This record gives sequence, C-alpha cells and structure tokens, in this order.
Amino acid sequence: MYPEFSTAGEALAWLEANEIQRVELVFADLTSVARGKILSRASFAETLGAKMPSLFLGLTVTGGEPPEVFKRIFPPMFPDMAMRPDWRTLVRDPLAGVPTATLICDIEASFTAADGHCQYEVAELSPRQLLKRTLARLKAAGYRAKVAPELEFFLVHPQRLADGGLQVAHGMSAQVPHIESSHDLASAETAGTFAPFFDELWAACEAQNIPITGYGHESALGQYEVNFAPGEPLAQADAVFRFKRLAREIARRHGCLATFMAKPYLTEPGTGLHWHISLADAQGNNPFTAADSSPHPRLKHFIGGWQASARASMAILAPYAHSYVRLHRPDASPASVEWGYDNRTAAFRVPHSDPANRRVEHRLPGGDANPYLSLALMLGAGLAGMQQQIEPGPEVSDRPAVSERGALPADLSEALLELQRCPIMGEVFGAPFIELYSMIKQHELNEQAADADFAIKHLLARS
Repeated sequence: MYPEFSTAGEALAWLEANEIQRVELVFADLTSVARGKILSRASFAETLGAKMPSLFLGLTVTGGEPPEVFKRIFPPMFPDMAMRPDWRTLVRDPLAGVPTATLICDIEASFTAADGHCQYEVAELSPRQLLKRTLARLKAAGYRAKVAPELEFFLVHPQRLADGGLQVAHGMSAQVPHIESSHDLASAETAGTFAPFFDELWAACEAQNIPITGYGHESALGQYEVNFAPGEPLAQADAVFRFKRLAREIARRHGCLATFMAKPYLTEPGTGLHWHISLADAQGNNPFTAADSSPHPRLKHFIGGWQASARASMAILAPYAHSYVRLHRPDASPASVEWGYDNRTAAFRVPHSDPANRRVEHRLPGGDANPYLSLALMLGAGLAGMQQQIEPGPEVSDRPAVSERGALPADLSEALLELQRCPIMGEVFGAPFIELYSMIKQHELNEQAADADFAIKHLLARS
C-alpha cells in the first residue's frame, strides 16, 4: 500500500501528493505509552523531526515523575531530546479527522547524569533502540530473525459493576445486544456480534501496514486473540505498538473499551502476548535444524538462554504488580520455565513444523508487556544461549510442575532484584537502562500501594 520510504525527500513527496495536512511523530516510552507531537505538514517539512523534554523517558504509567530518577539520571533542567523519524514507518492515520500521517521516531541526545556518575546516550534508554541494538548483535553473529506475535485482549463495558468490578462488553451487531455469559472459546457467533468493531479495526490495520491474518474468541469472557503474519522483528514490534492504539480508540468509538491489562477478571484467564521466533543464517538456512533435518543443538541452547534468564526477564514481560495475578493461575498461563514440543502448558514451546520452518514460541509475556523490550530480551537471551551453549532442563510432555529451578518470581519486587543481577539481561539492556527501569517500577509499586484502584484506573486503558 505504501512505497518503501528511505529518505526525507521521498516522504515529503508522498505527503504532498496525498494532501496530508498534519504529521504525528511518536515514540514508545518504557511503559509503551505513545509520546510525541502533531505538526503541520509545513512545519514538519522545515524541521524533519521534533524535540521533546528528556523527562518523558522517566515517567511512570500514571505520568508520575519519580524523584530518584531526576536526582540521579536525568538532568534537572530537562534538556531536549531530538525525535528522528524512521521513514520506513510512514503511514496514514486512518482515524484522524483531517488527512494525517504518522511516523515512529528514534530519539537522540547525550547527557551527563544528574549526579554526575556517568554519561550516556538516550538511545541506551529507548525501548525501540534497544531492540535495534539487539538486532545488530544478532546480525553480527550471522543471523536474522523472523517473528510472529499472537496478541490477546478483552472488550470491556465502560460502566463498572456495583461492586467496582468490570463487566463484559455487549455485542454490537443487532438491535438487541448479545450479552456474553458462557465461555465461548472459538465461537464464531459471539465474535460476529462484534463485527462492526473488528471490521473497522481490520481496515485500520490495513491502512497502517499492520499484518494481521485473523482473529477469534479466546477462552475467557470477552477475550479475543489477533494473529500476525511473520515478519522482521522491528517492524513487528512497531505493528503491535500501533495495533494497541488502534484497538483502544476504535473500541471507544463503538462504546466499549479494549484492554491489554494482564488480568481484567480475577476468575478468568489473563492476557498473553506470545511470540513465535525463527532464525536464518547468512545462507538462508534455519540454524535450529541440522543437516539430517533433526533439531540442531542450537535450538536447545536458544531455549537454554531463555531459561537461564527467565526469572529476570519477568520484570519486563510482567511489568506491573497486577501482571503477577495472571501468573498465579497456571491452568491458563505458564507458571514455570519449562519447555516442550507442542506443549502449550509450558513457557517455551516448539510447535510442530517442517524442518525448514522450525521455530520456538515464548509464552510468558503478558499483553501489557512492551513489545520492543520483550523482543530485545527474547532475541538477546536466545543468542546468549547459543553463544554460551547453555543447556536447558529436560523436555516436559505434560503439564509441568513448578520446580524450585523453574519457579517464576512471586511479584514484581522479586523480579526486579533478579533483573539487576542477571548477566544475560545486563548484556541485553545495559546498566543505565536497568537502573532507570528499576527506579520507575519501584515508584509505580509505591503509587499502587497508595491506591487500591490502581490497576483499573491506570492499566485498563493504557497497558
């Protein structure tokens, strides 16, 4: 639908030819919130970017400003960061009232830490650029990745119940709305009652080059899953980032809420963001497959890297205190770090496939996880596993028991401690990011401790 933009000149010519009036520039902060500006086309043509105060990388999901961050990391005068568009991400905004285009940006700036303890580039703190750094390391090792996400979400009624709880959204396709009361796993009829929402969402995804291939009703009340075609990791993370924004806005236009929070209903399964990952070497061969078509040891080593860093990775893959409620129901979400062939109860699954398409599925992330950070740690940890030849534990062929070796952190505080001392995560993210991320998450824990309604108030519409 769009040309392959690679230069500012090509992008500006397309904006003019399509009579675009406004240009939105955004980046994803650590909590996946889209931060940015909307410029007139004329202003954008002059600046080819924008500037934003550095404080936007130090905010919690509530918009809070942790004092520790601004005493130690970000300079107190909040100097600017430059937003540099990635021209390949130029697409039309299908929901804007006037012709508008949108671009995802990388951010640039060099700072001396507020307390003077180090100097750093803002790119070291940017989720998207951390993924790009991991992809560069993967390329240097002779590999390129292809990934396909499976993203779950809930459609929720905007009015809460008398007890403060959430209720399932009502169907939209008939004068008498369908009110879901049964567990309609894979029910085409129930999904069909939300056809107006999904029709508009699908069209919007096509307008933004988001490669969805299908959707269906999941196992919980009001829960749906969207599947994406396989693609290049950075483009897929961009697609998930954009999909969430579209789903939330289109749901509001249809009188309901789309939420990716980990566990909207305590008695129902939670929200997952599963990633299927395959690799190719410089010759285009699958390094997970040996010459005789059997699984290559690299497959297990890749999984071994995941297992070795799994406890630390949960600080990223389950980024809020609320996220751990999802992990406490092991019949619906993995509760340990086991792996198995075509075993959906394990954290790491090797699906059935032909040898050329052998891949692994990472099933631990919640729907509230940042897609850029999630992919960075999965690819980085898998690469570390191959380079260090880390052997995983034994394959499990049934529902895994939670062993001492395989137990996940009980809460975010425990996961943050694991993140801070994990050498693989240190290599993937670097000390500046881990320090900043830990400060932000600790501040969010303090915010939640003071607000019993924190999860619904702040995560329902933003995670």
